[in-house]
Amino acid sequence: MKVVGLVSGGKDSCYAMMKCIEYGHEIVALANLMPIDESVDELDSYMYQTVGHQIVVSYAECMGVPLFRRRIKGSPRYQNLSYKMTPDDEVEDMLILLKEIKRQIPSITAVSSGAIASDYQRLRVESNCSRLGLVSLAYLWKQDQSLLLQEMITTGIAAITVKVAAMGLDPAKHLGKEISYLQPHLLRLKESYGMNVCGEGGEYETLTLDCPLFKNARIVLDEFQIVLHSSDSIAPVGVLHPSAFHLEYKKECTFSDCEGRSNTCLKKMGYVCEVEGDCVPECEAKSLTVDSVLEFSEIAGVKLHISRSRRGDTFSIGCWIKDSSRTSEGLQKDLTAVLKRIESQLAENSFGWLNVLYIHLYIANMNEFSLANETYVRFITEKKCDLGVPSRSTIELPLTEVGLGRAYIEVLVANDLRKRVLHVQSISSWAPSCIGPYSQATLHNEILHMAGQLGLDPPTMTLCSGGAIAELEQALKNCEAVAKCFNCSIAYSAIVLIIYCSASVTSDQRIKIQERLETFLRERKLDELDNGCMSKVSSSNILYILVPDLPKRALVEIKPVLYAPEDKETLPQTNVQDPSCLTLPNYWGFQHSCWHDSCYRKCVVRGKICVVILCITKELATKICSESLDCDMNQGDCQYSVKQKDMQRITRFCVYLLDKVFLGNDFSWGDITNLRFYFPTSLCMSADMLSLIITDAFTEFSKMSRRIKVGNEPIFNVVPVLGAGQSITSMDDVITCELFATKL
Repeated sequence: MKVVGLVSGGKDSCYAMMKCIEYGHEIVALANLMPIDESVDELDSYMYQTVGHQIVVSYAECMGVPLFRRRIKGSPRYQNLSYKMTPDDEVEDMLILLKEIKRQIPSITAVSSGAIASDYQRLRVESNCSRLGLVSLAYLWKQDQSLLLQEMITTGIAAITVKVAAMGLDPAKHLGKEISYLQPHLLRLKESYGMNVCGEGGEYETLTLDCPLFKNARIVLDEFQIVLHSSDSIAPVGVLHPSAFHLEYKKECTFSDCEGRSNTCLKKMGYVCEVEGDCVPECEAKSLTVDSVLEFSEIAGVKLHISRSRRGDTFSIGCWIKDSSRTSEGLQKDLTAVLKRIESQLAENSFGWLNVLYIHLYIANMNEFSLANETYVRFITEKKCDLGVPSRSTIELPLTEVGLGRAYIEVLVANDLRKRVLHVQSISSWAPSCIGPYSQATLHNEILHMAGQLGLDPPTMTLCSGGAIAELEQALKNCEAVAKCFNCSIAYSAIVLIIYCSASVTSDQRIKIQERLETFLRERKLDELDNGCMSKVSSSNILYILVPDLPKRALVEIKPVLYAPEDKETLPQTNVQDPSCLTLPNYWGFQHSCWHDSCYRKCVVRGKICVVILCITKELATKICSESLDCDMNQGDCQYSVKQKDMQRITRFCVYLLDKVFLGNDFSWGDITNLRFYFPTSLCMSADMLSLIITDAFTEFSKMSRRIKVGNEPIFNVVPVLGAGQSITSMDDVITCELFATKL
């Protein structure tokens, strides 16, 4: 991509541009914001470093690219973490500057910034990039600052301190010193006081005088004055004011790089343009067009199925097209109908997309992923979700094979706005970016819902080469990077891990996937124990699901849900009461047997969370039905089929066993937030039929027990897959249940 580099003069913005070049991008312009009064060194700004701005003008000549500058007219008016367009805010100055650069150089598609740890600054750069249709590049984001500083020095960045404002830094001693000279002292301050080695906490600021980007010349500072802003005895504050400097041209510079580029003045070495003018008011977000979003009358004939869990404060809504005899009119119309219905359901409860924590987006054909996104973003926008957009996973499922439409959505909703959303749109070396209205993770009531993670290499946003194992390892690293932002880890915090496996993966690769996952979790747990970390959950529930395809033709996708308590000393207690010791009603004639425990795995945090993965294999189904299933083999594409009466027996057993787990762990059906029944297309059973069978089971159960109330909408979702199971080598369950309940 062709990139404009945001430069303050500091080491971070320069090194960020060097990383852009390392990853194959081209720096074609520079952008700098400076004070209105050139004699002023520093502004009261939350966004911009301005100390040393008098020298930044020479960067154009040093690098041989045009420099665009704007005087900062605004101030930090909107100070919430996530930015909202605000007139006369200093962020709008950056928008005007970038907009003019894009006008003059239309080929620019990305913006580089040196953000390392400041969400405040990163989010504002991302906001402007989003408004201008540009990509944010932040290759230093979340990187280890000690390593970063060493890399900057090693790669030849010669930068001096121009401001100090921290304990252990003396303006008289430390201003004007190169970072290579100060590095040992900075590392000692980190050990003694927890200082940010790169100065991310405002401890110090730098000015780059030379670096590999400066192909033509280096800057020589001839004269400067030290200005003391505060003589505080503990942390005095001072800045370096440059009085005179000159350029020292490099011997290897022949100026030939400037020849033949373009006849326009923009390509002329040393070109500097000052951008003036005021911000042009932006139009409101475009309304949905008639072509892109159907009028309600057009979708009124679509038969939609709605499910909803009964919990009042956190609940799920599922919606899919259920008329098996209806020919789908295409993904766009089906997804529009589903999104409209969910939006209507939310509105009926005085909610909106702002209340949604997580979205499962299922589509029938991954080739239509782009079209699905285009439709999706017309409903779910950052403007509607000012506290953060929901996290999301997108999976291809065999929807049409079981009589469903081409789109199916589940949303997790909260009736409060206490969520914490991590949404990093910048491409970085940290974790894959989420460019658009879906986020990496959402934390709510101590439960972290993480977006599905692919094996994407973060800085390039391409799938790792090397097959399924390489993708799995990278996806696990990506999960860990996101989890670390919430002070947890998938190794010791995961309540449930869903591993989606593409049908393209061979049997041999599947075996290796499970082996590598188990090794990864075991090794990470040992590492965490060695580091003194306490496991938040004793063991994770792992479910493998075989699906037709994944985004970007990935072979593996991981979807974790983590327990992230505020009290780090909270210990999980997974065994509350032995179910065999309970006196349980014999619903439908089922009586406790030892083999029942082999049907499920659970993860329980006492009084807080109960997660159950219940897997009914063909062998277990035979036991449940007390005789061999009547399976019709080799009927077309069907591997086997289950008679309706047998499926009725199996689903009743599932309800019985789930109730048994609830009773044994002091949970109730009213605590459910999600309940899914995965079933393979090889059953040759429609989704409508299975849904009816499960509904009947719950209706019967409600008549036998007062522990559950059945309403007009089912509390569960039926999800068609190619296969599912607790082992990747035997994803052949007749039915698989994933239950999530919480008292939080």
